[in-house]
Amino acid sequence: MTDVHNVIDALASISDHWQPHRLTSINDYDIKLVKLQGEFVWHTHPDTDELFMVISGELTIQLRDRDVVLGPSDVFVVPRGVEHCPKAASEVSALLIEPKGTVNTGDAGGDMTAELQEFDA
Repeated sequence: MTDVHNVIDALASISDHWQPHRLTSINDYDIKLVKLQGEFVWHTHPDTDELFMVISGELTIQLRDRDVVLGPSDVFVVPRGVEHCPKAASEVSALLIEPKGTVNTGDAGGDMTAELQEFDA
């Protein structure tokens, strides 16, 4: 595995939506890339904040009291314990920063729970 990671090349290798891939790790955090399309599930992460950075497309993070709309290069942190539901009318590429072991569906579980994927070396 190399020390240098190219975000664009890594995203090009992702074909499934809502399946996060670990790009790299720093300390106790994973840097993940994911492609999103459609609506996810309402969920919370009771013990951690979750950072979203949109690389391409437009992502709406639905909160119970408002919607947060992110475009390319926008960053938003969902605070720990805040219920949210990401949705994307068309494909979005995003970078996530979360503690290692964070499950994508948080406390909701269900069919959209994904096992963290690794990029090929």
